[in-house]
Amino acid sequence: MRGVEGKKQKSPWVEVSLLLAVLLLGTNPVAVKAAVLEIPPLPFVALRFTVAGLLALGVAGLLGVAGGVGRRDLLSMIGVGVVGVGLNNTFFTLGVSQTTASTTALIYAAVPVWGMILGSVLGLERPTRRGILGVALAIFGVAVIVYGGLGSEGTSLTGDFLVVGATVCWSSYAVFSLPLLRRHPPLTVAAYTMLFGGLFAAVLAVPLFGRVEWADVGGGAWVAALYSTVLVAAFGFAAWQRGISSIGANRVLVYQYLITLTGVIASVLFLGEGFGIEKVIGGVILLGGVYLARS
Repeated sequence: MRGVEGKKQKSPWVEVSLLLAVLLLGTNPVAVKAAVLEIPPLPFVALRFTVAGLLALGVAGLLGVAGGVGRRDLLSMIGVGVVGVGLNNTFFTLGVSQTTASTTALIYAAVPVWGMILGSVLGLERPTRRGILGVALAIFGVAVIVYGGLGSEGTSLTGDFLVVGATVCWSSYAVFSLPLLRRHPPLTVAAYTMLFGGLFAAVLAVPLFGRVEWADVGGGAWVAALYSTVLVAAFGFAAWQRGISSIGANRVLVYQYLITLTGVIASVLFLGEGFGIEKVIGGVILLGGVYLARS
C-alpha cells in the first residue's frame, strides 16, 4: 500500500477523470435499476462486463498496453475479476433490483471500511482504536439505513444484504488489485478483470439467456444498459483504477463520498425515491465512521 500511496501525482487530468467516474458510478444504480426491469440481472451482468472488458481490452491494445501480462498476474486477474467484478456485480444487480437505488448508494459508502478490515486481516494495515471505532460506527450506520428502509416501498431485507455482500466484494477488488497496479497500467487491469468477471457471470447465466424475450426489451432498458456498460464499466472502472494508482487509496476516499451523494440525488431526481430521516441519520453515521476509520 505504501508503494501506491507514495506514488501520488497531482495531474489535473487525474482529478477530472475521477470526477467523471464519480458522476458515472454515482448514477449507475439508477441505470441498473432501469435496465433490470426488462433484462434479468444475471444475463445483464454477463453482457455488461463481457462487452465492457472486450471494449477496454481493445482500447488497451490500440494504446499498446494490453500485453506483458505473465501467467501469475493473469491468474491473479482471474481471481480478482471473478470476486471483485463478477460476484460483486451479481450481488449488486440482484440487490438493486430488490431495493431502492438510494439505499444502494448509501450502503456502498461503506466500501473503504470493508477494505480496511480486509487489509487488517491480511496484515496490510495495523488497526488502531480510532480505526476500530470508525469501523463500528460505519457498520452501525449501515444497520440504521437497512432498518430504516424496512417496510418502505421498493425495499427488501434480501436486497439490502445482497448490496452489503457486493460492497465486501468491491472492497476486495480495491485491495487485491493494488499489487497488479504496481506492475500494469490501470486500463490493462480494469480490462482483464472486467472480462473475466463478465465470463464468470456468463457461466452462471447460461440457463437464463434462452428464457429472455430479447425482442420485447424496450429502448429505455437498452439505453440504460448501454450507459452502464460503455460509460460506467468501460470508462468509470478504468478511471477509478487510474485514480487509485495515481493519488492513492486514501485520497480517493473523498470521491467515494461524492459517489454516494451523486447516487442519492440521482435516485431522488430520476426515480422519485423517498429519503426518510432514518436514511439521513444512517448516512451521517456511516460517512462519519468511514472518515474516522480512514483518517
